[in-house]
Amino acid sequence: MKIDIVTMEELQQFKTEFIREMRSLIIDNKPTQTTEWLRSIEVRKMLNISPGTLQNLRVSGTLPFKKIGGSMYYNKQEIEKMMKGE
Repeated sequence: MKIDIVTMEELQQFKTEFIREMRSLIIDNKPTQTTEWLRSIEVRKMLNISPGTLQNLRVSGTLPFKKIGGSMYYNKQEIEKMMKGE
């Protein structure tokens, strides 16, 4: 059985290289696009509309949403698409 002795300098170098590689992996695998979800009050402020108007947009299907618990969430990209008329 062969035993290798590792010096503190070699251990420090290994640590530095390991951290550098891990950072590059994390940065390379970072999602390029993240979805930003807004709550109803943020959407109302953004569009300058009343709660009733927001409800009408939901009911008519004009503005897609997700309901989680008792809160409604809206995809910011979908709101921007709606504003552009796409």
